[in-house]
Amino acid sequence: MVEPVNVAVIYYSSTGTVHALAQAIVEGAQKAGAGVRLRKVRELAPPEAVEANPAWAQHLKDSAGVAEATLDDLGWADAVLFGTPTRFGNAASQLKAFIDTAGPLWQQGRLAGKVCSAFTSSGTAHGGQESTLLALSNTFYHWGGIIVPPGYTDPIQFRTGNPYGTSHVAGAGAPGDEVLQAARHQARRVVDTAAALKAGRAAS
Repeated sequence: MVEPVNVAVIYYSSTGTVHALAQAIVEGAQKAGAGVRLRKVRELAPPEAVEANPAWAQHLKDSAGVAEATLDDLGWADAVLFGTPTRFGNAASQLKAFIDTAGPLWQQGRLAGKVCSAFTSSGTAHGGQESTLLALSNTFYHWGGIIVPPGYTDPIQFRTGNPYGTSHVAGAGAPGDEVLQAARHQARRVVDTAAALKAGRAAS
Protein backbone atom coordinates (compact mmCIF):
# COMPACT_ATOMS: atom_id res chain seq x y z
CA MET A 1 0.00 0.00 0.00
CA VAL A 2 1.39 3.40 -1.03
CA GLU A 3 1.66 5.95 1.78
CA PRO A 4 -0.28 9.22 1.47
CA VAL A 5 1.31 12.10 -0.37
CA ASN A 6 3.23 14.61 1.75
CA VAL A 7 2.58 18.23 0.76
CA ALA A 8 4.48 21.27 2.00
CA VAL A 9 2.73 24.62 1.51
CA ILE A 10 5.45 27.21 1.99
CA TYR A 11 4.58 30.87 1.65
CA TYR A 12 5.27 34.48 2.46
CA SER A 13 2.46 36.92 3.16
CA SER A 14 2.76 40.49 4.36
CA THR A 15 -0.84 41.57 4.86
CA GLY A 16 -2.65 38.23 4.71
CA THR A 17 -3.78 37.71 1.12
CA VAL A 18 -1.30 34.95 0.28
CA HIS A 19 -1.93 33.45 3.73
CA ALA A 20 -5.63 33.10 2.83
CA LEU A 21 -4.71 31.42 -0.46
CA ALA A 22 -2.32 29.10 1.39
CA GLN A 23 -5.09 28.04 3.78
CA ALA A 24 -7.33 27.17 0.82
CA ILE A 25 -4.45 25.21 -0.74
CA VAL A 26 -4.13 23.26 2.53
CA GLU A 27 -7.86 22.52 2.53
CA GLY A 28 -7.76 21.23 -1.04
CA ALA A 29 -4.71 19.05 -0.39
CA GLN A 30 -6.15 17.58 2.79
CA LYS A 31 -9.46 16.82 1.08
CA ALA A 32 -7.47 15.00 -1.62
CA GLY A 33 -5.97 12.78 1.11
CA ALA A 34 -2.55 14.34 1.57
CA GLY A 35 -0.60 14.95 4.74
CA VAL A 36 0.09 18.68 4.78
CA ARG A 37 2.52 21.04 6.46
CA LEU A 38 1.63 24.74 6.30
CA ARG A 39 4.78 26.79 6.76
CA LYS A 40 5.54 30.50 6.51
CA VAL A 41 9.00 31.81 5.78
CA ARG A 42 10.79 34.17 8.13
CA GLU A 43 9.99 37.86 8.01
CA LEU A 44 13.14 39.76 7.02
CA ALA A 45 11.80 43.30 6.78
CA PRO A 46 12.95 45.71 9.49
CA PRO A 47 10.43 46.28 12.31
CA GLU A 48 10.01 49.94 11.41
CA ALA A 49 8.86 48.99 7.89
CA VAL A 50 6.35 46.50 9.28
CA GLU A 51 5.02 48.89 11.90
CA ALA A 52 4.56 51.63 9.30
CA ASN A 53 1.84 49.50 7.67
CA PRO A 54 -0.94 48.59 10.15
CA ALA A 55 -2.21 45.67 8.03
CA TRP A 56 1.31 44.23 7.80
CA ALA A 57 1.87 44.56 11.55
CA GLN A 58 -1.51 43.00 12.30
CA HIS A 59 -0.98 40.03 10.02
CA LEU A 60 2.41 39.36 11.57
CA LYS A 61 0.66 39.08 14.92
CA ASP A 62 -2.26 37.05 13.54
CA SER A 63 0.05 34.48 11.91
CA ALA A 64 2.40 34.12 14.88
CA GLY A 65 1.20 30.56 15.42
CA VAL A 66 2.20 29.33 11.95
CA ALA A 67 5.48 27.41 12.08
CA GLU A 68 8.42 28.71 10.06
CA ALA A 69 9.65 26.67 7.11
CA THR A 70 12.80 24.59 7.41
CA LEU A 71 14.74 22.43 4.98
CA ASP A 72 13.23 19.42 6.73
CA ASP A 73 9.84 20.45 5.34
CA LEU A 74 11.25 20.44 1.81
CA GLY A 75 12.98 17.12 2.28
CA TRP A 76 9.81 15.55 3.72
CA ALA A 77 7.51 16.69 0.93
CA ASP A 78 6.54 14.74 -2.16
CA ALA A 79 5.01 17.96 -3.47
CA VAL A 80 5.61 21.60 -2.62
CA LEU A 81 3.47 24.64 -3.33
CA PHE A 82 5.12 28.02 -2.91
CA GLY A 83 3.06 31.16 -2.34
CA THR A 84 4.27 34.74 -2.57
CA PRO A 85 3.06 38.24 -3.32
CA THR A 86 4.57 39.76 -6.44
CA ARG A 87 7.55 42.03 -5.99
CA PHE A 88 8.21 43.77 -9.30
CA GLY A 89 7.27 40.60 -11.17
CA ASN A 90 9.32 38.33 -8.92
CA ALA A 91 8.93 36.38 -5.70
CA ALA A 92 9.23 38.31 -2.44
CA SER A 93 12.75 38.43 -1.04
CA GLN A 94 11.61 36.60 2.10
CA LEU A 95 10.57 33.53 0.09
CA LYS A 96 13.60 33.77 -2.17
CA ALA A 97 15.90 33.86 0.87
CA PHE A 98 14.42 30.57 2.06
CA ILE A 99 14.73 28.99 -1.39
CA ASP A 100 18.37 30.07 -1.51
CA THR A 101 19.12 27.92 1.56
CA ALA A 102 18.06 24.75 -0.28
CA GLY A 103 21.46 24.14 -1.87
CA PRO A 104 22.38 21.22 0.42
CA LEU A 105 19.20 19.31 -0.50
CA TRP A 106 19.75 20.08 -4.19
CA GLN A 107 23.34 18.82 -4.03
CA GLN A 108 22.12 15.58 -2.49
CA GLY A 109 19.54 15.15 -5.28
CA ARG A 110 16.72 15.32 -2.74
CA LEU A 111 14.73 17.95 -4.63
CA ALA A 112 14.64 16.11 -7.94
CA GLY A 113 11.33 14.57 -8.89
CA LYS A 114 9.22 16.57 -6.46
CA VAL A 115 5.93 17.91 -7.78
CA CYS A 116 6.07 21.72 -7.71
CA SER A 117 3.47 24.44 -8.11
CA ALA A 118 3.00 28.09 -7.11
CA PHE A 119 0.41 30.75 -6.30
CA THR A 120 0.56 34.52 -5.89
CA SER A 121 -1.17 37.86 -5.43
CA SER A 122 -0.50 41.41 -6.56
CA GLY A 123 -1.80 44.77 -5.47
CA THR A 124 -3.12 45.69 -8.91
CA ALA A 125 -4.50 43.91 -11.97
CA HIS A 126 -1.71 42.67 -14.25
CA GLY A 127 0.69 43.45 -11.43
CA GLY A 128 3.25 40.78 -12.29
CA GLN A 129 1.30 37.68 -11.33
CA GLU A 130 2.24 35.48 -14.27
CA SER A 131 5.88 36.56 -14.32
CA THR A 132 6.15 35.83 -10.60
CA LEU A 133 4.87 32.29 -11.13
CA LEU A 134 7.17 31.82 -14.12
CA ALA A 135 10.11 33.12 -12.06
CA LEU A 136 9.44 30.45 -9.44
CA SER A 137 9.38 27.86 -12.21
CA ASN A 138 13.04 28.70 -12.89
CA THR A 139 13.82 27.31 -9.44
CA PHE A 140 11.82 24.16 -10.15
CA TYR A 141 13.75 23.59 -13.39
CA HIS A 142 17.05 23.68 -11.51
CA TRP A 143 15.73 21.27 -8.92
CA GLY A 144 14.51 18.80 -11.52
CA GLY A 145 11.00 19.31 -10.21
CA ILE A 146 7.85 18.22 -11.98
CA ILE A 147 5.87 21.40 -12.54
CA VAL A 148 2.11 20.99 -12.22
CA PRO A 149 0.08 24.10 -13.02
CA PRO A 150 -3.71 24.20 -12.67
CA GLY A 151 -4.09 24.83 -16.40
CA TYR A 152 -7.66 24.91 -17.66
CA THR A 153 -8.47 21.57 -16.05
CA ASP A 154 -11.59 22.55 -14.12
CA PRO A 155 -14.55 24.87 -14.82
CA ILE A 156 -13.32 27.20 -12.06
CA GLN A 157 -10.22 27.94 -14.13
CA PHE A 158 -12.34 29.46 -16.88
CA ARG A 159 -13.78 31.87 -14.33
CA THR A 160 -10.54 32.86 -12.60
CA GLY A 161 -8.44 32.71 -15.75
CA ASN A 162 -4.86 31.99 -14.66
CA PRO A 163 -3.51 28.65 -15.91
CA TYR A 164 -0.08 29.31 -14.36
CA GLY A 165 -1.27 29.19 -10.75
CA THR A 166 -3.90 30.64 -8.47
CA SER A 167 -3.63 34.43 -8.26
CA HIS A 168 -5.56 37.30 -6.75
CA VAL A 169 -5.61 41.09 -6.98
CA ALA A 170 -5.26 42.17 -3.37
CA GLY A 171 -6.32 45.71 -4.18
CA ALA A 172 -9.82 44.36 -4.85
CA GLY A 173 -10.12 43.04 -1.29
CA ALA A 174 -9.75 39.64 0.33
CA PRO A 175 -9.86 36.53 -1.90
CA GLY A 176 -13.44 35.60 -2.71
CA ASP A 177 -15.03 32.19 -3.16
CA GLU A 178 -14.01 31.71 -6.79
CA VAL A 179 -10.32 32.33 -6.11
CA LEU A 180 -10.38 30.05 -3.07
CA GLN A 181 -12.06 27.34 -5.16
CA ALA A 182 -9.28 27.71 -7.71
CA ALA A 183 -6.68 27.32 -4.97
CA ARG A 184 -8.34 24.14 -3.72
CA HIS A 185 -8.46 22.78 -7.27
CA GLN A 186 -4.77 23.53 -7.80
CA ALA A 187 -3.94 21.65 -4.61
CA ARG A 188 -6.03 18.64 -5.64
CA ARG A 189 -4.33 18.52 -9.03
CA VAL A 190 -0.91 18.62 -7.38
CA VAL A 191 -1.85 15.86 -4.92
CA ASP A 192 -3.37 13.65 -7.63
CA THR A 193 -0.24 13.98 -9.78
CA ALA A 194 2.10 13.34 -6.86
CA ALA A 195 0.05 10.32 -5.80
CA ALA A 196 0.25 8.81 -9.28
CA LEU A 197 4.01 9.33 -9.36
CA LYS A 198 4.44 7.88 -5.88
CA ALA A 199 2.41 4.82 -6.78
CA GLY A 200 4.36 4.33 -9.99
CA ARG A 201 7.68 4.58 -8.21
CA ALA A 202 6.54 2.09 -5.58
CA ALA A 203 5.41 -0.34 -8.24
CA SER A 204 8.72 -0.17 -10.07
